[in-house]
Formats: sequence, structure tokens, C-alpha cells
Amino acid sequence: MTAAPLRIAQLLESDGPGGAENVVVHLSRRLHEDGAHVVVYGPARGQGWLRAQLEGSGVEFETFDITRPFSPHFAKWLAGSLESRQVQVVHSHEFSFAVYGAWAGRLAGIPQVTTMHGGRYYVEAMRRRVALGIALRATAEPVAVSEVLKKHLCHDLLLAPERISVVPNGIPSSAAVDPGVRASLGLPPSAKLVVAIGNLYPVKGHRFLVEALHQIAGRHPEIHLLIAGRGDQLEPLKQLSASLGIAERVRLLGLRGDVPALLAAADVFALPSLSEGLPIAILEAMFASKPIVASDVGDIGAALGGYGWLVPPGNAAGLAEALDRVLSDAAGAKKVGEAAKARAHAEYGIDRMTERYETLYERALERR
Repeated sequence: MTAAPLRIAQLLESDGPGGAENVVVHLSRRLHEDGAHVVVYGPARGQGWLRAQLEGSGVEFETFDITRPFSPHFAKWLAGSLESRQVQVVHSHEFSFAVYGAWAGRLAGIPQVTTMHGGRYYVEAMRRRVALGIALRATAEPVAVSEVLKKHLCHDLLLAPERISVVPNGIPSSAAVDPGVRASLGLPPSAKLVVAIGNLYPVKGHRFLVEALHQIAGRHPEIHLLIAGRGDQLEPLKQLSASLGIAERVRLLGLRGDVPALLAAADVFALPSLSEGLPIAILEAMFASKPIVASDVGDIGAALGGYGWLVPPGNAAGLAEALDRVLSDAAGAKKVGEAAKARAHAEYGIDRMTERYETLYERALERR
């Protein structure tokens, strides 16, 4: 007799094209393909991106609405919803659902896996540290996406290292080709494109990348910077580019749905973040065979395994030097990019990540 498919809920408060959201989409799709019954809980008043990515996949989508930060009513509703759907394992992502998932899971008697994706925003207030510490202690399987984040969680929340598993992010490989990105932006075929993917927030460090571009613009007259993402740094970055006299070289593209195409068009991928766990954008660039210049934060160095150029965070001069080296040796940079792609296939594919989570789901059920 065939065992009934595992029933899994994926819980996430945000609903934009970020790293955690992409992990939820890719993981949910692959779990469904593996025979699991998956329901994703997303915000009723979100952007609709998460739901749109799952349409036609066979993955169910349930909406929720949290009206205030602390809501026993919502925890009870969530517990009832999970019970009515006969969910066997709750997989929560990031702070809010680490807390609410643990709360609802305890009420419904359902074991929880919780993944923290990056950043130490939870240390900003004592009540957040306390709430997250309690939630992760009540979680069957706490997960960090990087070794660095695991160390922070253990230090900040006084958790034993053996309590936290590390599951690196994984994504499907893609074979996109450049459909004419340069022409669509009015750039000549000879343009050298530095591409950055990431929301326009201070922690993403884009200002240092703009400053780096200014430093090497004289040596590389055909260089252009494309930044895909949106956020509160749009105007400051425009002003900075104008003040440095390179406004015509910096294109702030906003939210884009064609990231694979942008990467296919890139000569080099840059990630100047000041803090990260294991960003999806790095993995996408690795799968696209691109030479990568990135800040040495989080598990980026471990992911690249030497097949990229690392610089200290917040260091425009370091970024400029690394970009100069890449653009001055296209053949050598291409070989490094191809080696990064091979590493990505071996370590950061969607199958590897899904297998690791399936093992944690089974362990969570056993611990119940």
C-alpha cells in the first residue's frame, strides 16, 4: 500500500521577489513534483508576486491578514487552518512566522521547521530576541541558510550549535540567453555591463558599487552599471551617480521579471552587500557562468569556493580593483565563471536543497 503524500505548509509574511520568497517558490514546486501536498500561506494584502509564481504549479495558496504585531487571534486562526488542512509539518520562514508558526504549531500539535534566511534584524529590540529565542527552542528543526548566520543565532539567542541545521539555498538551473538587453536600453553591443540584482536598501551597498564604477570609468570607457531592484535608495543613488558625473552609465531598472536575461547579458555580476546569508542572486549568477565580484559577507565566500573575487564590505576601492581585473582579462574571467557554474550544479541545485529539507521534515515528524 502506498503511503499517503506528506502534507506541508510553507509560511512567509512577505510577498515580493526576494531571496526567501524565491526559496519558498522553488521548494514548494519541487516538493509538489516529489509527491507532497503543499500549501503556501501568503499575505492577503501583498504584491501578489508569490501567488503569481505558483499559479498552475499544483501548489495551493492560502491568504492571511495580520492586523497587529502581537495577535493571539491570528495564532488561533492559523492553528485552526493548519488542522483543517491536515497539515503534518509546518515550514516557517523568517521572524514573524518563526514566532507565529511555533505558536500555531504548538496549539495544533504540528511539528515545525523554521528557516532564518539572513540578517540580524531581530537583535534591534530585546523583545524580538526573546520572542525568536522562545520560538526556535519550540521548533523541532531550526535552520540557518549559512554557517555565519548559524553562529549569529547561537550567539545572539544563546542556542546550542547542535540545535541548528544549515541548509544552503538552492535554485533550478536556467539556460537563458540575452534577448537583446543592450539594444532595449539603448546601449551599443560593445558596452561592458556590470549587473547587480537586489532591493535598493542601504544594507545592499549599491552606493559603493556606484563609487567603484566612477573610479574605473576612465580605464573602461564602455562600462555601464545595471541595478535591478526597488527600494528607498532610488533617489539617493540617482543623486550620487549625477554628482559623480556618471549618471549616463548607471541604469536603475526597478523591479525586473527577466533576471536570467539580465544575467545572460552581463559581463560581470556584482554584489556589494554589507550583510547577507546566502543570497539567491549569487547562486543565479553562478548558474549563469558569470564572473562574480562580491562582498566577503555571510556564506558568499564559501559558496564561491574560490571561483570569484571577494572584497571587504563597504569598500569602493576594493570593488573598483576587482572589477578592473575582471574587465581587463575577459578570457580568464570566463574560465572562473564556468568553474563557478560547475560548483553551483554540484552544491546549490534545487534537488540538493529539497532533499535536505525532506530529511528535516521526517526528523520533525519523528520528534513529535
